[in-house]
Amino acid sequence: MNTANLQLKGLIMAMTSICDAIVDKEVLTRGEINAALSKAQRAIEEDDDHELSGANRAAILFPIRVLQLAGEAAGKGEQPTFSDYAKLVGKLS
Repeated sequence: MNTANLQLKGLIMAMTSICDAIVDKEVLTRGEINAALSKAQRAIEEDDDHELSGANRAAILFPIRVLQLAGEAAGKGEQPTFSDYAKLVGKLS
């Protein structure tokens, strides 16, 4: 696996833990975090300034989608692996 992919994997999983801590400390709710992630997703999807291929846009959206799925899973008390998230994102894209 490419080193950059491994770094991205680590960063995404770290962010899932940080989001969980933010919710546990009652700084934000899961809904508020999801709303922020949805806002970021919409901004990318609506960006007409950069002509991105579908594959490039999907790559940019990948970490956002993983974090959204992680929030949903945590809300159900689940802790899927990164591989599980990657498979789900692939199915949903």
